[in-house]
Amino acid sequence: MDAYKFIKDAIILGKYVPGMRLGEETLAKELNLSRTPVREAIKQLEAEGLVVPLKRGVGVRSFTKEDIKEIYDLRSLLESYAASQAAMHRNEADLIELKTANELYEKAIHDHLQSDMASIRKIVKVNQRFHEAIVSAAKNKHLHFHISKVVVVPIVFRSFYWYSDFHLQQSLEVHKIIYKAIENKEAERARIAMHEHIFQGRDNVLNHLNDIKISHFFRGEPG
Repeated sequence: MDAYKFIKDAIILGKYVPGMRLGEETLAKELNLSRTPVREAIKQLEAEGLVVPLKRGVGVRSFTKEDIKEIYDLRSLLESYAASQAAMHRNEADLIELKTANELYEKAIHDHLQSDMASIRKIVKVNQRFHEAIVSAAKNKHLHFHISKVVVVPIVFRSFYWYSDFHLQQSLEVHKIIYKAIENKEAERARIAMHEHIFQGRDNVLNHLNDIKISHFFRGEPG
């Protein structure tokens, strides 16, 4: 049993809800592990910003609307820069990986069932593969570290949970534009397309939170 993966998945899928206290002893019993691997998993999740310190132990982090706006603003700056650099520095292997990731993304969207957790997880996984391929193609060893700190997986997961078929198709079309810009070495076009792509995701999340009139991200959302 991988304690880190189990706890992270439980947070992403909403089994462990925002504000919930995560005790080492309770988790160790649930996973049938010693407390050492659980403690190490919690340290890693705290470093990623998915759990926060409490007076006793740690709790699952919740996100305010302002948190979400700030996170997406940073993502836009970093990932649009990555896209422009990818257009300038990509090689043929990078293009093959980007094309493969996009084809898998298109298939995952085609096979998608609304609100089905398994299909959403697949979409999130191949979407992440596409974005990571862009960062890799940028040939900047510092970018991945900084982007990984602001790509908050539960937010990405819930944004896809709320996507309509129209939003998914829109996302796919922008992926194709970004790919073409990188392939053609059009750095500014790649930068602008990625900027708009990230902000579309931000607006979808914030609009949904406004519709359901809550101030904290996915509090009470799918379990």
